[in-house]
Amino acid sequence: MTGDAGKLVRHRATGEVGTVFPTFRDAHVHLGLIDATALSDSGIGAAVDLGWSPDIARIAAQAPVPVAYAGCFLTAPGGYPSDRAWAPAASVRPVAGVDDAAAAVNEQVERGASLIKVTLHRDAGPILDATTLAAIVAAAGRPVGGGAELPVVAHVEGAGMAELALAAGVGVLAHTPWTEHLADDVIARAAAAQRWISTLAIHDATPGQEVAQDNLRRFHAAGGEVLYGTDLGNGDLPNGLNPHELELLHAAGLRHRAVLHALTTPFPQAVAGDRATFVPGSPDHDLVAWLAGAVVVRRDELSQAR
Repeated sequence: MTGDAGKLVRHRATGEVGTVFPTFRDAHVHLGLIDATALSDSGIGAAVDLGWSPDIARIAAQAPVPVAYAGCFLTAPGGYPSDRAWAPAASVRPVAGVDDAAAAVNEQVERGASLIKVTLHRDAGPILDATTLAAIVAAAGRPVGGGAELPVVAHVEGAGMAELALAAGVGVLAHTPWTEHLADDVIARAAAAQRWISTLAIHDATPGQEVAQDNLRRFHAAGGEVLYGTDLGNGDLPNGLNPHELELLHAAGLRHRAVLHALTTPFPQAVAGDRATFVPGSPDHDLVAWLAGAVVVRRDELSQAR
């Protein structure tokens, strides 16, 4: 965190004293499946859409908070999520092979994408082979027009998928892996090369919850960077800051500074503008309860606390 992050301030309108942070961000949402207008009613001041049809450009432009988006899901022909009722047909972009990788990436860039989403779901149809996946990563590193390198985010589900993504140079996992306990050496390599988006709360009351918790705990302990994300649109999740996701992050070993880093790190880029997140009161001994009171404000609504 930079600038005035963590500074004690007063809200001019309410008189409340609290702490200002860069805008809290949900790094995994699907705006096409939610009412995006509700996001600004909580402490979430920015969002990252990780897969939708080309309509996402219009949807993102109408959202009340800044949205970065990946565009279509890049997958093998017939691969996940092409068989899912929630995924519009136009949201899935089959990549036929190495020769098609750059075209698939550049199509998303030309539609305004600032990151690329790939899916590797072994139990739901064909998956991208290693060479095609590596070609997508390479194309994202040199997008059309000579723009900045784009992060590649992978949905990994099923045995060996986390290792496949790691070997291909995928830098971000869309979910903490939950379908298998990863070996310690895989965790160590991932911690040195990847960021993981948490999405722990979507596994409540399933065997995947304990697996995800264990993997994230070891990833964080090994120095891996964790990003707060909920997969908003997937099931019954609060449309905004999710206190339960924060509780699960804390249970996985992330403490005050690490939780705030997960919420505020500039992924895929910093948020421009005059917005910030204001958390009234003080954390005392309950960080999650404190953060649950976060609201998005304009910086000119805040003044130095006296």
